[in-house]
Amino acid sequence: MSPTANPQLTGDYRDIDGKAVASSMLSKVTQDVSELNASGWRPRLVSIRIGDDPAVNLYIRNQERAATQVGIGFERRNFPAEISEGEVRAAITHLNVDPGVTGIILQRPVPEHLPIQQLQSTVAPLKDVEGMHPASIGNIVYRNIDLGPCTAVAAVELLKETGVSLPGLEVTVIGHSEIVGKPIAFLLMAEGATVTVCHHMTREVAVHTRRADAVFIAVGKPGLLKGEMLKPGVVVIDIGINQIETEDGKSRVVGDCDYDACRNVAGWITPVPGGVGPVTVAVLMRNTVVAARRLQASYSDQFSNHL
Repeated sequence: MSPTANPQLTGDYRDIDGKAVASSMLSKVTQDVSELNASGWRPRLVSIRIGDDPAVNLYIRNQERAATQVGIGFERRNFPAEISEGEVRAAITHLNVDPGVTGIILQRPVPEHLPIQQLQSTVAPLKDVEGMHPASIGNIVYRNIDLGPCTAVAAVELLKETGVSLPGLEVTVIGHSEIVGKPIAFLLMAEGATVTVCHHMTREVAVHTRRADAVFIAVGKPGLLKGEMLKPGVVVIDIGINQIETEDGKSRVVGDCDYDACRNVAGWITPVPGGVGPVTVAVLMRNTVVAARRLQASYSDQFSNHL
């Protein structure tokens, strides 16, 4: 069903307020954390940062702020950029067996000499709150998204906020990364959407975007998606985060779409900042609660088996 057939999508464009969506999600997480605390099982999230990327530091501050808000314990583990793969894996393994740690997030990017996939695979699936362990990614194929990749899940949550019916929806995803584009495609197919994934080898991206009812974009190229590439009433979910310099010499954060041009065509559109970003952090907090509950159940089962 096309978004233009939905009465919520007629008329002028509307921003999808990621901050409001995140606030609602965090309220529920706060209740869940209180219940876990009452049962004697406090969620504790450990952040692993390697190197000193300014963008990563910003992500961590946002995560810590949200964790404090909902009552989740948050700990920073910072390692120098020169650290070896073996040292990182040893640190992760130690956290895996620490019963006081219920969630682990490996901040990206990591220095080039470190294999991110191997490091992510070291995180115990029960504590993989980022949803990036191969087992977590694989679960999406079977529609198990309890610990899905945070950004991908957040993007799909925002599409659902519009009220658009997903079964049969024509969706184009621009970008096929393992952490965003590909998981989004699987999540949407699980909902019954018809999904086209475009990437750097796609010949005519506009051919696909012009027929789409919803467009997701995550490529790291500001202004790539233009208004003339869209059909009226489309939902645009912009996941890109880019810092550009303005004419007055200042800098600002923008997404991957030409926001002003796209908003004149779209039925719904996510602003950058204030769209996917806040919801991504909220999903991380929700995943941390899910991981804590699973770990609690796992320890309970082990205890019962030894009685």
